[in-house]
Amino acid sequence: MGYDLGFLFFALFTMLVLGVPIAISLAGACLMFVLITGQVPSIVIAHRMINGIDSFPLLAIPFFIFAGSLMNNGGITERIFNFAKALMGWMRGGLGHVNVGASIVFSGMSGAAVADAGGLGMIEVKAMKDAGYDEEFAVGITAASSTIGPIIPPSLPMVIYGVMASASVGQLFAAGLIPGLLMGGMLMLMIFIISRRRGYQRDAIFSMRVLGHTFKRAFLSLMTPVIIVGGIITGAFTPTEAAVAAVFYALILGVVVYRTLTWRKLLKVSMETIETTAVILFIVSSASIFAWILTSNQVTQNVIALMGPFADSKLAVLMMANIVLIIVGCFMETIAAITILVPVLLPMAVAVGVDPVHFGVIMVLNLMIGLLTPPVGMVLYVLSRVSNVSFERCMRGTIPFLIPLVICLLLVTFIPAISMWLPTLIYR
Repeated sequence: MGYDLGFLFFALFTMLVLGVPIAISLAGACLMFVLITGQVPSIVIAHRMINGIDSFPLLAIPFFIFAGSLMNNGGITERIFNFAKALMGWMRGGLGHVNVGASIVFSGMSGAAVADAGGLGMIEVKAMKDAGYDEEFAVGITAASSTIGPIIPPSLPMVIYGVMASASVGQLFAAGLIPGLLMGGMLMLMIFIISRRRGYQRDAIFSMRVLGHTFKRAFLSLMTPVIIVGGIITGAFTPTEAAVAAVFYALILGVVVYRTLTWRKLLKVSMETIETTAVILFIVSSASIFAWILTSNQVTQNVIALMGPFADSKLAVLMMANIVLIIVGCFMETIAAITILVPVLLPMAVAVGVDPVHFGVIMVLNLMIGLLTPPVGMVLYVLSRVSNVSFERCMRGTIPFLIPLVICLLLVTFIPAISMWLPTLIYR
């Protein structure tokens, strides 16, 4: 059986290196394993793929994607940015702080780092360049702040993790709120330090009149995260129902209130949502076969046995998990990494007493940092495209902001209360 599992990993790795899409690589490697071993009929592959996506929480994915796209195309992002500028632009390095503040607000709507980078990123980078900020600094803080999106609820990666780990999505959402705010605070501290060294000044004079005007224009937009997060935390609706509510509210704002969404835009957004959802669910369904093979062949138990004395140490397991996740995040897309690694790493973490909800926040935060690192660096590629700045310069600008993110990761890893206090207070 060891040789057969070795072939499974070899086939998967080979296809990934050859550039075969992750979903096809997973399904193909698993199909070859089943055909070679003859353990079960090959029709089991189809059954497992269907069962893998037969989950009510997964319905939240297309709706959150749709809601985020509607907000990006409905003029909501610009109103949020203007309000954040009036609120925080008076600080040293003002537009950098505005960048983080706008991302924190928008993270309560989209749940995806790439949506943040592609939507707010265009506005933020242009505004910072026009105000005289260095291009690399502008792109770097925009990239780093976009990683807050999947930490503060709602979060697409946490929905996927919740399904794979059989964990409460509502508790995962609650667990991400304080770490997300901590990330924002740490990034703003780094902005202040860099601004003092480079002599960046304030970008606006604080004015209650301007603040009131921008707040009035953005008020209905700002209510979106209140409705989504507040509804989940208070139990008014489930995360899946919250996603539907977000779409309904975004449609009202874009079509009825702001009148910025045309039929052409709606068709474009709908097609983008269908394409993105299909890709995500294909990955999840293929990964469910992979997870089933690993579980049925007791791979995790064998890995724990190989770790020997380290398997009983919570500190050692968490450190190892962080290292693995950081490395994998550099090479693999977030959702694919979650679906592959949860069956391997989560049982080890639970065995040493780590709460699955706490581990979910650790996993997602690790993989968000991976979005800022080559060779994959999806957020960097998106920002490079929308800002016309080379990928190499985007990467250089992001490096200083990896420091506060890694510090935040270590704090969340070794101080469980940061992520667990809120879900314990609400749900337990």
